[in-house]
Amino acid sequence: MWLPILGLVLGLAIGYVSPFSVPIEYAKYFSVGILAALDSVLGGIRSAQEDHFDSTVFLSGFFSNMLLAAALAYIGDRIGVDLYLAAIVAFGVRLFNNLGSIRRHLLKK
Repeated sequence: MWLPILGLVLGLAIGYVSPFSVPIEYAKYFSVGILAALDSVLGGIRSAQEDHFDSTVFLSGFFSNMLLAAALAYIGDRIGVDLYLAAIVAFGVRLFNNLGSIRRHLLKK
């Protein structure tokens, strides 16, 4: 259960110290990709707490969420509509739901 949290902390630490900047053209894609990844990680932590974790489901959800979010942003750019906002709202709601479930589970212990 602590492996996803350790990976998240390690990834954040590496990202903080590395001199990496995202060009403004790719900022939409990068932002929805990060939200999709965080949603998958928090969903994995939640399912591990509920003893339902499956690595195949986690990995497939991780990559399919990121690809779908990037595809929405790309299609939206091509037709002139900010479709990436739909992904941001959807993943934002799921992030807070998963975080609330994790918090409630930790407070029950």
